[in-house]
Amino acid sequence: MRQRDTILLTGFGPFPGVSQNVSERFVSKLAHLAARRFSAHRVVARVLPTEWERAPQRLEALYDRERPKLVLHFGVSAEANSYVLEGVARNACKLAEDAAGALPSASVVVQGGSETLDAKLPTADIVERLRAMRVPIVTSDNAGGYLCNALLYRSLLLAGALRDPPVVGFFHIPRIIPAAQAKPGKTDEPRFDWGTALTGGLEIIRTCLGRPPPRRHPRAKAR
Repeated sequence: MRQRDTILLTGFGPFPGVSQNVSERFVSKLAHLAARRFSAHRVVARVLPTEWERAPQRLEALYDRERPKLVLHFGVSAEANSYVLEGVARNACKLAEDAAGALPSASVVVQGGSETLDAKLPTADIVERLRAMRVPIVTSDNAGGYLCNALLYRSLLLAGALRDPPVVGFFHIPRIIPAAQAKPGKTDEPRFDWGTALTGGLEIIRTCLGRPPPRRHPRAKAR
């Protein structure tokens, strides 16, 4: 029996200023829906500690164990009011305490590493499809200097070392996601709520797997 390819979804746990990280709940819900929608794949959702030392260790262990074909990371941003597709990871760490109260051990993610690494995503297709579905999304070339950026940089390095590299990307989402609107009107301004977030998440996965868009775009239901 052919082994199913793995889709790895990660979120973060709490960190200073964010006692409840919505990315943790988000990846759990998205994984539940994705496992049903993409049954030919194994969908794994994991929450990483927002810590400079432990997060990359956990990520490396996940790569070794899961051998994923698609890796999508999610984290929160106070500035985000939509999906923010991060296109670039920078080899830089800002002096900011993590969830354990520790600072990064260096000003860079990896000593001697490339200054930047590009995310491996079908960016244009993702943006086009989500906007057609009225799911708010923007692109960014600066993931910041905190754990989100560091994790993306590490993930791209891990992927690049594999013979068959997975598709890898990072998305920021808002710190608070409101409940889905019951019946959004066609003329309403696109709104990032649980319905659009999960619908968009499924379409991101579908696009990364190289599948055509569905004929219709039903809104996913948060449970």
